Amino acid sequence: MKKITRTMFACVLAGAMAFGMAACGGNQAANAPKETDAATEAAETEAAAAAETDDAAETEAGESTAAADASDLSNTLVYAGENESTINPLLTNHDEITDIIFSGLMTYDANGQPVEELAESYTFDEEALTYTFNLRKDVKWHDGEPFTAEDVIFTYEELTKDENLSSSLRSDYQDIESIESPEDGVIVIKMSQYDAAMLDYFTIGIVPKHLLEGEDINTSAFNQAPVGTGRYKFENWNTAGGMITLVRNEDYYKKVPNIDRIIYKTVAVESTKATMLQSGEADLAWLNANYAETFRGQDGYNSWDFTTADYRGASMDMSSDFWKDNADSIGVLNYALNKEAIVNSVLNGQGCTAYSPIQLNPLGTNPEADIYTYDLDKFAEEMEKLGWTKGDDGIYERNGQKFHFTIQTRDYEEERVDIANMMSSMLREAGVEMEVVLVTKFDWQAGYNGFLAGYATQFDPDMAYKQFVTDASNNNMHYSNAEADRLLEEGRHTKDEAERKQIYGEFEKVYAQNPGVLLVAYLDGNYVGTSALEGLDTTRVLGHHAVGVMWNIEEWTINR
Repeated sequence: MKKITRTMFACVLAGAMAFGMAACGGNQAANAPKETDAATEAAETEAAAAAETDDAAETEAGESTAAADASDLSNTLVYAGENESTINPLLTNHDEITDIIFSGLMTYDANGQPVEELAESYTFDEEALTYTFNLRKDVKWHDGEPFTAEDVIFTYEELTKDENLSSSLRSDYQDIESIESPEDGVIVIKMSQYDAAMLDYFTIGIVPKHLLEGEDINTSAFNQAPVGTGRYKFENWNTAGGMITLVRNEDYYKKVPNIDRIIYKTVAVESTKATMLQSGEADLAWLNANYAETFRGQDGYNSWDFTTADYRGASMDMSSDFWKDNADSIGVLNYALNKEAIVNSVLNGQGCTAYSPIQLNPLGTNPEADIYTYDLDKFAEEMEKLGWTKGDDGIYERNGQKFHFTIQTRDYEEERVDIANMMSSMLREAGVEMEVVLVTKFDWQAGYNGFLAGYATQFDPDMAYKQFVTDASNNNMHYSNAEADRLLEEGRHTKDEAERKQIYGEFEKVYAQNPGVLLVAYLDGNYVGTSALEGLDTTRVLGHHAVGVMWNIEEWTINR
């Protein structure tokens, strides 16, 4: 990247509007956290649908940016991020912006372990099943109001008592029996039973009671003008230009960040992020592996390769008629997929083949669950056992029904489209039709049989509970397996870590035999940025869409 002066940088930043980045439009009552699959993908698609702005709006946004004082941009980070429509940790907790605007009782350290944040200290009484948190006394909301125990009570009562809250997180908090503040600055949370992942779930951002009490949190204007207690403060949201501006919180109770301002660009199209980096219109972006490769070794750029727990696969809608009839034939499809070829081509070798939804979790990784190899002869043999026979057109049939199913994939996510197309080609060669339907916006009412999905369990493996337990809050594809339910319940409520690892290993084996997701690969988290940016720490395992890169943003510096 060529060196850009402050004035030039302001002009280049203004020019970014011409690339038609996603505008974030309107409230979403059903917007769910970004660690979800279907719920998240739906919310992201809603934001992407607002990406087309008219020329007048783009011109206005560009002129507004160009008019900014160039000196304000000398210590500004421009981040080419994801589509956004809602910034609220109760609705969108798996999000870079949410994580740096809000803070929780706990936070995650470099190793993904929960440590104190808004809580100065805590104790856990095992007999009484009670957590006691002593809150920090030096915390203010970004609007200057004091942070109090009432905010904590309000937040957790919303998660546990508000039946109208459209959040896929609810299953994480179902073991909370009560929450109270017996004295100023003290919170006592009583559990109905032991929950091994509870400290992890105490990392959720606390929201302000004084701004949200009496509001419908799903649709509140707060979601587009959030007020938190975290490292950065929301300043404004230019929806026409797809630009969210944050400024550092000078009153932050811990280390105040070095970087003055973050301009978060809401970008739908993968190629646009790469173009923005190349032209100097962005300082940092998560890129797919092939785009990231084009920057390696180039002067003016740095590359950071993170480990993620982020998988890709075809998530089947088990409520659709086709899978109601043929759920027994999902697992066998693994024999027809050359997953290694997909990793080497689509992912440019930046990842690994997938066999378990918690495979890269420390309490997962059971090799006994890796039961499928790429073997077309074995595939044909198993299909025959299941009662499938090939028709004259080479496609398997059973009970008068062809093995044909549809998977919707968003057209602007190039890497997912490529994965889906390679899967389709391999399955077609084996005698199965996986029809890839390219959509701009996911349509959950159109009758598709699934979607090209992603998910991650980068922290406690209990993150899988709400996705796979029958009727859990994030089980959008309606997976149901009694033995999987039993094991995930047992894993959640077991104290000993060695026992938990054994339990989750058993879950991996059970799920491999009766999967709801045709798993393909885990992705590395490839970030590319200007060489002026320093301080990113690749110790942390990142989540879905490589979220979590800003975990130590207070340490970052940018020197133009």
